[in-house]
Amino acid sequence: MPAEPREEDDGYEELRGEGWTRLLAAARRRLERTGGALDGDIGLTGPSEAERRTVIGVTGRYRPETVKRLAVPLRDLEGYLYGRYGTGLLQTLGRLHGALRDRPAERADEQSRREQALTSAHSSRLAGQGWFAVWLDRIAADGTLTRLVRRGDVPLLDAAVRVLERLAGDRLPAHPPAVLPLPVLAEWATGDTKALVPGAPLEQLVLRALAQRAGDGTAVPRDRAGRRALWESAGAIADDLASQVLVLNIGAEGDTVVCDWLRDATDFGIPFRLTLHQLATDPVVPAARTIFVCENPAVLRAAAGELQDTAAALVCTEGVPSAACHRLLGDAVRAGARLHWRADFDWTGLRITADAVARHGAHPWRMTAADYTVALGEGESTPLAGPPAASPWGPALALAMEASGSAVMEERLLPALLSDLTRT
Repeated sequence: MPAEPREEDDGYEELRGEGWTRLLAAARRRLERTGGALDGDIGLTGPSEAERRTVIGVTGRYRPETVKRLAVPLRDLEGYLYGRYGTGLLQTLGRLHGALRDRPAERADEQSRREQALTSAHSSRLAGQGWFAVWLDRIAADGTLTRLVRRGDVPLLDAAVRVLERLAGDRLPAHPPAVLPLPVLAEWATGDTKALVPGAPLEQLVLRALAQRAGDGTAVPRDRAGRRALWESAGAIADDLASQVLVLNIGAEGDTVVCDWLRDATDFGIPFRLTLHQLATDPVVPAARTIFVCENPAVLRAAAGELQDTAAALVCTEGVPSAACHRLLGDAVRAGARLHWRADFDWTGLRITADAVARHGAHPWRMTAADYTVALGEGESTPLAGPPAASPWGPALALAMEASGSAVMEERLLPALLSDLTRT
């Protein structure tokens, strides 16, 4: 049986030896980086004896055994290889280890694809909104867009823009916020129902944009509850059972099991949780025509404990309102209810309240500069954190908060809030 051909049979046995391996690797890196230009030197640090003898042979210049670094002009290497093998440096490297990459051309092509992707994104109807432009600038600056280009995942950016456009359309002020399941949204944008599952590249892109829109920069929540709340703030829902709203003495108009539960809970002043699934399955129209809204469960717990069934109708957002919360209160407002809304005296609380005023026509409840100043003087406070927010219903409030630099949680106003919640 004839022997199998060996790679050494190509005549380059010498070039595969110890004296040549690092030298040719350095030459390859240099040529790929410069697009094949045979200018300048390459170097070897801490050369072995074999490498020292190789360099002497290539350059024709003696180098002592104590030398720490060897420099070899690419032109000398080119001439040596051509004279000995009849092939220049580029051809020799190609035969040994395959064709060289043209990195300058690759970089130019990469830049072109980056620019095309950004141009396409900037053609979106959202391009005039500041948060959208900042989002694009940031994913371009931090390497995210470059990684998408290199992986061939640029279509993900297009899909992210489509998702954001769809969510923005669902939040037009003239319409109630739609509840859009994430699998449905993912299927619509990409054809893959799992494209927006936690940790997916598309989910990461979209959540960064939503965090920017919410005023929190690129601080995407790491915990599942925080990410779910961010989706819900945009009208998308990951789990209609996990989206809940805490209520007290809401009552209900309707002939359903859930309405019966709400009426029973109101009769005894018992706090009750409603899920988005319940609200979407059967209409729940709150019977109360005046509804107070707070941010912290401690307020609702105190009202249930001290006032019980005599407390006014109260809804607790437990931070950023959930999709379930917006669904319940939106239905209440359309049925003629009036909302009195408050949150913590911090920048997030101002954003929550401003959104409630714009979305539901809510009336701020003890959210004035005077309320803040009185509460500030009644105890120690924590520093304000995060980007500042406005208070459109009373600009003096945001100015007072900025001047003091202190946040005040709404529990400090508890005696006044309970007084307001006492029904006569």
